[in-house]
Amino acid sequence: MLERLRGLMEMGGPVIALIAAVSVATLAVILYKLWQFRASGVGRHHALRAAVADWDRGESHAARRTLERSRSYLAPVIARAFAADPCDGAATRRIEAEAEARFSRLERGFRFLDTVAQVAPLLGLFGTVLGMIEAFQALQSAGSQVDPSLLAGGIWVALLTTAAGLAVAMPASVVLSWFESRMAEERALADHALSVVLGPDGQAVAHPVPQGRAVPRSA
Repeated sequence: MLERLRGLMEMGGPVIALIAAVSVATLAVILYKLWQFRASGVGRHHALRAAVADWDRGESHAARRTLERSRSYLAPVIARAFAADPCDGAATRRIEAEAEARFSRLERGFRFLDTVAQVAPLLGLFGTVLGMIEAFQALQSAGSQVDPSLLAGGIWVALLTTAAGLAVAMPASVVLSWFESRMAEERALADHALSVVLGPDGQAVAHPVPQGRAVPRSA
């Protein structure tokens, strides 16, 4: 297998080697993002949703206890929202900025995958053009002793780079679309949770608690 790959790289020239290097970097980024998503608990917000639902029903103490069980990367953001001062607009903006910063960390690497999806086919096309130039130069040098197999072989090698570029670009594009869809769901969840906790006007909502408990100074 390694010998065959080495042979393909020798036939394709430096462009194939460059595409191979890009494919290795792309695979590394994809694996890292999968690990990061799993470690951050992306998509696993059962306890967080339950806490927000408790808060929406006015059960602030139950909401805080439920949130303590959450392993979501958004849990600290929602905890700060629970404790926000209703009159502190700056605190609300800081909470929203913190949520955005956490999203930005999860989205690192997306631009690289997008670049690969766009550039890899162009690299393949560039290699094809170079291969065709070499094939026709060889055809011209042959003069009247034209060997059709010489031209066919050169074209085959040239098209190899286009196939390699597409083989790298298509998976990168599909995986990037999946990552982006997951992050869109995460943003929607955060927007809903913060709107419930902070209220539609961006101010924290003070919920009543059952009779017999002291009403907290701030929710």
